Amino acid sequence: MAPGIPLPIIGLFTRNWWVLLLRGIIAILFGILALRLPLTTLATLVLLFGVYAFIDGVVSLFGAFDGWQHRENRWLLFLEGLIGFVVGFVTLRSPAITAVVLIFFIAAWALGTGVLRIIGGIRLRREISGEFWLALSGIASVAFAFFVMLRPTAGVLAMIWVIGWYALFVGAMLVALSFKLRSLRGRTEVIEPQHRRAA
Repeated sequence: MAPGIPLPIIGLFTRNWWVLLLRGIIAILFGILALRLPLTTLATLVLLFGVYAFIDGVVSLFGAFDGWQHRENRWLLFLEGLIGFVVGFVTLRSPAITAVVLIFFIAAWALGTGVLRIIGGIRLRREISGEFWLALSGIASVAFAFFVMLRPTAGVLAMIWVIGWYALFVGAMLVALSFKLRSLRGRTEVIEPQHRRAA
């Protein structure tokens, strides 16, 4: 393949549709736990968020390195995974973290992953007519991040509810996108060889 001709991003997403499905399921489980345990202690909230961000990051990194020969558009998934991995790791390594610091950790994670999802969604929409799930999940993440940063002193209980509903919303969108990409997988397996021949 000529170095100046990138593989269509649709190929990256359809090959890794299971990554989005798994991340969506993890987000939904995290949201359910947060809403089912609204009176959880700060230590439990730190543990839940740390595990969620860490696993989400590891899954994304695995998807980014899977089939590394198709690497042109892989930086989006790699950066998103790296952010989750680092934030999750630091959170789990800091059991004495304060509520305010935790809130800003969550906001930074949501902002970083949200921006990358918006970029990926815009690029994906150029190749799938009417596709909006990924960009919409990114917009939700950015909006959530700004809300959290504007209200860092809100009560822990209120924040748990906000975080829980956010996780459910984003998780549902990622699951919906994964099934749509899975249905398009056969089509992109035909498009990619044609793209390589054109290069």
